[in-house]
Amino acid sequence: MGKVRWIIGKELRHILRDPRSLVIAIIMPIMMTLLYGYAINLDIKNIRLAVLDYDRTSASRDLAARFHHSAYFTRPLAEAALSDPEAALKRGDAHAVLIIQPGFAEALRDLAPYQLGLSLDGADANLSSAAAGYSNIIIRQFLADQLPDGATLPGVTLSQRVLYNPDLKSSHFFVPGLIAVILMMISALLTSITIAREKESGTMEQLLSAPVRSHQVILGKVIPYIGLALVDGILVLVIGVFHFGVPFAGSMALLTVFGLVYITAALSLGILISALVRTQQVAMMAALVVTVLPSVMLSGFIFDIKNMPPMLQAITYIVPARYFLLIIRGVMLKGSGLAVLWVQAATLIALTAVLLTAAAKRFKMKIG
Repeated sequence: MGKVRWIIGKELRHILRDPRSLVIAIIMPIMMTLLYGYAINLDIKNIRLAVLDYDRTSASRDLAARFHHSAYFTRPLAEAALSDPEAALKRGDAHAVLIIQPGFAEALRDLAPYQLGLSLDGADANLSSAAAGYSNIIIRQFLADQLPDGATLPGVTLSQRVLYNPDLKSSHFFVPGLIAVILMMISALLTSITIAREKESGTMEQLLSAPVRSHQVILGKVIPYIGLALVDGILVLVIGVFHFGVPFAGSMALLTVFGLVYITAALSLGILISALVRTQQVAMMAALVVTVLPSVMLSGFIFDIKNMPPMLQAITYIVPARYFLLIIRGVMLKGSGLAVLWVQAATLIALTAVLLTAAAKRFKMKIG
């Protein structure tokens, strides 16, 4: 163990003397969290809504005001014409047109059947889908405020309840995923660079000529970066919780344990990359390609895995971020425990063991 401590001390001195590594390890995760936390946003707002009010009553005006005073709809660039309601959509002046036919106030008073009209610009499928969903919510809230207690308009009623993220904020969905992406990228990047640096400078041969074994070299080089990655994870977590308001409903101890497992997987991947390349530049490029692209594109971070082609779905099973993403979102947003997340946890542990074994063998083979 004394030999491992010697290598750890050597690696810590390398880290402290290399400002570039410190910038990558500390500043980059903070910048990525702030930039992506604001930039990646699926909340669709400022939907231009034109209102054609044929009823012209206080009730119809209140409904139109309820739309325009919401956080999602705004007034159109030009009002829709009564003679051609769709013209505003064709010109792009509006994304949607709400049509209130005569009899709206009477229907509210007499609880009679009534149908509102909503024309949507389907050229932007995401926007039109969001506009339809927001409209239903606003109309239901309006009716609940206008009708007597227990009264409903004739027809089918829909009860909607959003759990774990009632405000549907994108940051609550993306920030936990950012932690997974950043930990994978930083851990693999720093480990691959540090070993490649030893090769470039010729100090790897000196290190290997010392009375140490290959597994001791690996341990001595990996342990400092485990601590550094934990610091990164805590920094990003603190920013997510206190700056973006992401809730933390679960166990910090459980998240820390599986964060260590995930970091070990990332570090193992970095060692594997370093055993295959000889220069820091190639190591950096390989680490970014192997970690960032799969972690972002194939983990469920942005795109739903179920919507991917079968071949890509099969590839996602070997991406560690896929499992840690479910763990961190489950712990933070839902308060899930091991009883719920044991499948993802077991798979992540198995995948980490495979990566660590492969990295150790490849590194030993390279030494030989």
